[in-house]
Amino acid sequence: MYEKKFMIEAIRLANECFETGKGGPFGAVVVKNGEIVGRGRNMVTVDNDPTAHAEVLAIRDACRNLGTFQLDGCELYASSEPCPMCFGAIYWARPDRIYYGAPCEVAAEVGFDDTFIYEEIGKPISQYSIPTEQHDADIAAETFERWKVFENRVDY
Repeated sequence: MYEKKFMIEAIRLANECFETGKGGPFGAVVVKNGEIVGRGRNMVTVDNDPTAHAEVLAIRDACRNLGTFQLDGCELYASSEPCPMCFGAIYWARPDRIYYGAPCEVAAEVGFDDTFIYEEIGKPISQYSIPTEQHDADIAAETFERWKVFENRVDY
């Protein structure tokens, strides 16, 4: 169930991030049983890492703290609507619920526009703006055949 104090913490992290010169205006927290178990703030420019978004870092922090790779029983609070990459990471982490503050249109107004990614995803591969080619599918598929029968695999 939504608790405003957790959204306020995500927003506080977002403000702290850019006010200290350590990233863009995004923050996120992961909550389990009414306690924050993971925090993240945008560190893209600080770490020179385009994947260092607040939601991804909050997920990583929570997973480390909980000793798991899935966030069952958790909720994610983000200061802004998650971008496509973060949305994918959130779905892989499988929290029970997502809460976000500002909609993506507000972020787009100040230069954080993800529309081009959503448009790109809907195109055929041959029309991607970054040339993308498939090679050696048969060799690569062998790995998945080996995984299918691997005794010690952990499904996720």
